[in-house]
Amino acid sequence: MPVEELSEDVLKLAAQGDMTAFRKIYEAVSGFVYSVALRMVRNTADAQEITQDVFLKIYHNLKNFQYRSSFKTWAYQITLNTTLNYCKRLARERNRRTDDSVLATQGVSPAVEERMEQLSREATVQSLLAILTPEQRACIVLREIENLSYEEMATVLRLNINTVRTRLKRARQRLIEYAKKGVAQHGL
Repeated sequence: MPVEELSEDVLKLAAQGDMTAFRKIYEAVSGFVYSVALRMVRNTADAQEITQDVFLKIYHNLKNFQYRSSFKTWAYQITLNTTLNYCKRLARERNRRTDDSVLATQGVSPAVEERMEQLSREATVQSLLAILTPEQRACIVLREIENLSYEEMATVLRLNINTVRTRLKRARQRLIEYAKKGVAQHGL
């Protein structure tokens, strides 16, 4: 059942604890929640954990849904906020860890080496996202990855469309500046 087909009755029944109705919500929304999370964190295990967190939040907060926006917009907001908070927590955890690069020396199996390369790529993506403010990061993901229109972004983020355009422009400028600094530092 697509998100657009979720009736207000299904949402109200789920808010009252009807698990069959909540299952309908899960089936309608889980794919898109997982997709947004995966595109932001680029790791299936993390995206699955985020998806679980999002549905716990939807379950506990559905009774507070006001029907001022579409359910999809509300679910998008929960997904973005949960994902951004998860990314912040991961960044804090990485900062606490010591550098494990010593382990990447001789005798490492190909599977371990491949996983370390994957972690390195993920760290690169996270570091690029980390240079952006959470608001800018959300705009980049919604526009560049999810391909939402400016109008849809404004609705999801509950912002004026000009504010969305400004944040997106600043995010792009920040990424370009970061790339230029990297090129200058490495003499490329």
